[in-house]
Amino acid sequence: MAVKLDGKSLTLENLVKIARDDEPVEVTDDAWERIRKCRAMLDDKVEKREVMYGVTTGIGELSEVVLTPEQTQQFQRYLVYSHSAGCGEPCDVDDIRAAMATRVNCHCVGFSGLRPVVVETLVEMLNKGVTPVVFQHGSVGASGDLSPMSQVALVLLGEGEAFYEGKRMGGKEAMDAAGIPTIVFEARDGLATINGSNVIAGMGALEIHDAYRWVRTQEVVAGITFEVLNVNTLCLDERLHKARGYPGAVKCASNVRRLIDGSEMLVPGKIGKKKVQNAYSLRSTPQVVGSAKDAFDWAQQMFETEFNGAGDNPLFFPDDDLVLTGANFQGTPLAFALELVGTAVTTVCVLSERRLNRLMNPNLSEGLPAFLIHGAGMFSGLMLTQYTAGMLVNENRVLCHPAAIGSIPAAADQEDFVSMGMNTALKTKQILRNAWYIAAIELIAACQAVDHRRPLKAGPAAEAVYKLVREHVDFMEEDRPTQYDINRTVELVKSGEVLAAAEKVVGELE
Repeated sequence: MAVKLDGKSLTLENLVKIARDDEPVEVTDDAWERIRKCRAMLDDKVEKREVMYGVTTGIGELSEVVLTPEQTQQFQRYLVYSHSAGCGEPCDVDDIRAAMATRVNCHCVGFSGLRPVVVETLVEMLNKGVTPVVFQHGSVGASGDLSPMSQVALVLLGEGEAFYEGKRMGGKEAMDAAGIPTIVFEARDGLATINGSNVIAGMGALEIHDAYRWVRTQEVVAGITFEVLNVNTLCLDERLHKARGYPGAVKCASNVRRLIDGSEMLVPGKIGKKKVQNAYSLRSTPQVVGSAKDAFDWAQQMFETEFNGAGDNPLFFPDDDLVLTGANFQGTPLAFALELVGTAVTTVCVLSERRLNRLMNPNLSEGLPAFLIHGAGMFSGLMLTQYTAGMLVNENRVLCHPAAIGSIPAAADQEDFVSMGMNTALKTKQILRNAWYIAAIELIAACQAVDHRRPLKAGPAAEAVYKLVREHVDFMEEDRPTQYDINRTVELVKSGEVLAAAEKVVGELE
């Protein structure tokens, strides 16, 4: 079923469907009317030779240069050429599909002034699977993502490169193969295509979606660790968390309670004596993981505001016959949100590594063998997996240094403050990539501990996850290379299989 783009109701969930599930898009009739009405106003002003930034003038420091009528059309093509200055590896296809969808939705607000044919072409590219090759590096996040969005715009002109049916090819070749006519930009068309923070918006939206899925997976893993370490579950009592009032903590505590329900390991007296209070890495799990959930909620709100707003410059208000130039392309709101996402993910990773330490350390593990293997000394067991987790946590801490405070002026100091939001998006992607490995390493250790607690059974959710993991990773009787175990397990957590196995038992986690 097509996702309807109307400039006001695009959600994170529907954007993921467009970007990853190839859900078709359709612009609503009222949005088309707004686009046409706005363009009619701009055409009238161009005919009257009014001075308008980026339409009849240059841009940036060259905004005081007024173009002749003959230059106005050519300028839009040269603008795209000059701004296509990226480098590095291509962005993922789903990131660019998300960027294109958010740009179309921006145009649907009706203040961008471009011709409808530009929007029609972007929609066709989404629906027929033509995705421009866009290099990762080059955007400073103001004026929007000029360089990467220019690489998108090149393909509309029949230039640049694109991915089509799994192959990388010339932009014109891809458009011809998909049966999409290329176009020639006229006044305003080029700048309207590129002048927004849409690659940050698209990439960041998918990161927020993945962060939600990752943190629920972390709760599944934490639940198993709680069981094998015989945690005092009073720390999960609903009354405790409602008394403070943070919704994320309430949700996390509820999720973990459901996940550990029915565990024989948590029955008093089955595994030694319960502590009156456990260490913070266990007892604080709802507060820390819950804070991450609340952070993701705020980030989603910021991004959905961006999806459904006029992130462009200048804006054309046909009802008022008015052109306003400002800085709605500025990527700072998105950069701040993603900086928080990265910090939240990294903080939960630190918690995970500390729980892993308690599983490994015989002085802290409630009777489990050192490094989760019998014969420690001759064998090192899972010792080195903690080294790997520690390295990844350290890297994430480095990546949490905020790019959003790192403005470097550009365009002869006309653009003297920029968001660097693209760097934030790129490093947040790496933080999440590392975070999946950290979750996988704790999961391997927790399942190893389940074996050492036999014949006691874990709760039904943990047993379902344990069974899944054991289909891919054997119990460690003696030392073996563990890199293969880690890489197999990370695929289970990233694919959603671990989360699905648990949710099949307890229902969808919050």
